[in-house]
Amino acid sequence: MTDMRAGTMDMGVSGQKNGIVAKMKRRGGRGDQSPLGTWFWDIDRMLLLLTLFLIAIGLIAVAAASPASAVRYSGEHHKIAPLYYFWRQLMWVGVSLPVLFGVSMMPVSMARRMAIGGCALFVLMLMVTPFIGVEANGARRWLGVGFAQFQPSEFLKPLFIVTVAWLLSLRAKDAELPTVLITGAMTAGVAVLLMLQPDFGQTIIFCTVWMTLLMIAGTPAKVLFGLMAMAPAGLVAAYIFYGVARSRIDAFLFPGVEGEGAGDHFQTNAAHNTLTAGGWTGTGPGAGAAKFGLPEAHTDYIFSVIGEEFGLIACSVIAVIFLAIVVRVFVKLLDEQDEFKLLASAGLATQFGAQALVSMAVNTGLAPSKGMTLPFISYGGSSMIALSVGMGLLLAFTRRNPFLTRSPYVVRWSGE
Repeated sequence: MTDMRAGTMDMGVSGQKNGIVAKMKRRGGRGDQSPLGTWFWDIDRMLLLLTLFLIAIGLIAVAAASPASAVRYSGEHHKIAPLYYFWRQLMWVGVSLPVLFGVSMMPVSMARRMAIGGCALFVLMLMVTPFIGVEANGARRWLGVGFAQFQPSEFLKPLFIVTVAWLLSLRAKDAELPTVLITGAMTAGVAVLLMLQPDFGQTIIFCTVWMTLLMIAGTPAKVLFGLMAMAPAGLVAAYIFYGVARSRIDAFLFPGVEGEGAGDHFQTNAAHNTLTAGGWTGTGPGAGAAKFGLPEAHTDYIFSVIGEEFGLIACSVIAVIFLAIVVRVFVKLLDEQDEFKLLASAGLATQFGAQALVSMAVNTGLAPSKGMTLPFISYGGSSMIALSVGMGLLLAFTRRNPFLTRSPYVVRWSGE
């Protein structure tokens, strides 16, 4: 009797051990049903890897640019440590990564609601920024005090794109909805608020993404052509009424201009000289000298610093990474059936690619100076956290569970 009880107990213990072992084997595998396991297997891991690679490159680039910016912003009674901006950027990365992962884990419906609510909140903040914002370099783009300053337009970009995508997707349910008119009025309102700061570069990004979403949503060609015809008129109006845009366009079109555009001409010349100073392979980390003549070496012109210290080959690799991210998203969307996820993902990828393109074009002298940061590479807390929100939303909307679309008539026998 005692032997039978002992045998039963051994069998029970053995069964428990086998159950624990089976659970441990499933943990981390494709059969892992935990929230973290489901997220890992559904997420676009290549897209996530490319993003993390850009963040790592950004830390190296900020470390290279930090001494130049520290010298530039140090004064007689105020000395900034050479790696001051690098350590701060490292802190912002530590804050941003949990945001990126947390947003990417959200269900689509929750992410959409968060984006719409956040869009309304940051539009309100954008409305008060021209009046109570912190002024820097002749523009009021920041809210807050001291360390707690942030740029509402940076956070608004991804949230606004998702909101516009949601509104345009409603037309699939009701073709009579005036979605073009509604989203156009929203975009025009945001553009006016941005120009009050003023921020011409961000205005271009918002309008470009809106036009892209209209094309993807199947807006009639005559409407698109009519809107495209208005673009030159907008540029002419900006040139006439916006002095900063006029000086930068003059400096770009007429390199020898003096007076109002001389400062912008100096910036583009300094960026080009720094970019090409290192040749194909660069001078080596910390060995760059031309970067000390750059304005905003750690933010707007960090691509030029990369060119000097790591070479034009490194710049080409970075450009290819940005292109790979955008192309991967659009290829992934070729078989997307959900109208909202299609539009939201395409809009977020367009914004990401357009911002990178403008920043690199300014650094290479192919576009007038616009004060545009390079995504995930330039220094900045607002930019880093806002980009993490945008990439988190993009990862959330491109998540795929292959078992959901698999035919119910296909059965895989395990032999158990």
